[in-house]
Amino acid sequence: MPYTPPTMPDGTPPRVTRTLTSPRALQAAGLLPAAALPGAEAVAARYSIAVTPAVAALIDPADPADPIARQYIPDAAELLTAPHELDDPTADGPFTPVKGVVHRYPDRALLKPLLACPVYCRFCFRREAVGPDGGLLTEPELEAALDWFAATPAVREAILTGGDPLMLSPRRLAAMLGRLAALPQIEILRIHSRVPVAAPGLVTPALAAALETAKPLYLCVHANHAREFTAEAAGALARLARAGVVLLGQSVLLRGVNDSAEALEALFRAMLRARVKPYYLHQLDPAPGTARFAVPVEEGRALLRALRGRVTGLAWPTYVQERPAGGGKVPLGPEWDAKAG
Repeated sequence: MPYTPPTMPDGTPPRVTRTLTSPRALQAAGLLPAAALPGAEAVAARYSIAVTPAVAALIDPADPADPIARQYIPDAAELLTAPHELDDPTADGPFTPVKGVVHRYPDRALLKPLLACPVYCRFCFRREAVGPDGGLLTEPELEAALDWFAATPAVREAILTGGDPLMLSPRRLAAMLGRLAALPQIEILRIHSRVPVAAPGLVTPALAAALETAKPLYLCVHANHAREFTAEAAGALARLARAGVVLLGQSVLLRGVNDSAEALEALFRAMLRARVKPYYLHQLDPAPGTARFAVPVEEGRALLRALRGRVTGLAWPTYVQERPAGGGKVPLGPEWDAKAG
């Protein structure tokens, strides 16, 4: 069924023209009930909030279970930390040789040039670190990080993440990619971003041009629900594809967002229509206050089993989970009996 954009109580559409960064701004836009304001204010004292106009336009304020709102609108449950939850669930800290670099695998490393994002997901595994202050590396810090890549010949893939690297200016981003692409040992560049779906207007021709590099560049687009692939998002992704960027999709399995075979099928089909190959389906990382999003692994495996045969192999991601203490990702299956009829 086609999605009908939400309206305000008087029947007019919400008029969100700037990023909403506080519970009161969310309430004024009709996206947060008055009863939820005190809890949201308490959350805002600890974690960052940002809802772009593109995301706000997708939220149905009349639906208390709206899957877009669930990803971005603060909830008092975020202040409840379960015993198994960790401030640094992927253990970036122990694998940080210099500021801004994470080296967990022998042949690839992360570069985190900033910690600002266009939106702040309520389930983010770096939620203790990201925020509007940005955590932007200073020029000396960036030079030290790039020098580390130059001095580490085993690293063949440089992965820009954060934060969201596409929040950088095209000039700064092009310079950073150019430095990395010029290293003889670097064979692949990768960027992880929510910008194409959360703030597609930032994907300007100048930004697309900044991503035209001498080495293959892959962009992993983070999206969790089919509705995130709007016409504007598709246009942004098409601009990136024309610049030679290979588009991959990564999603997190989330309770109340995509925890049904139908929702996952719609998401993966929407990705393919937007030129994005589903790459990873992540098991939720146990960041503080995220338990309400958790889906058990066996349920995730059952969902993927239900999709086998219903969707093309192009729509099939690898279901993965981070091992504890920075052990990296492992595939979760599901397993198949090749002899079964």
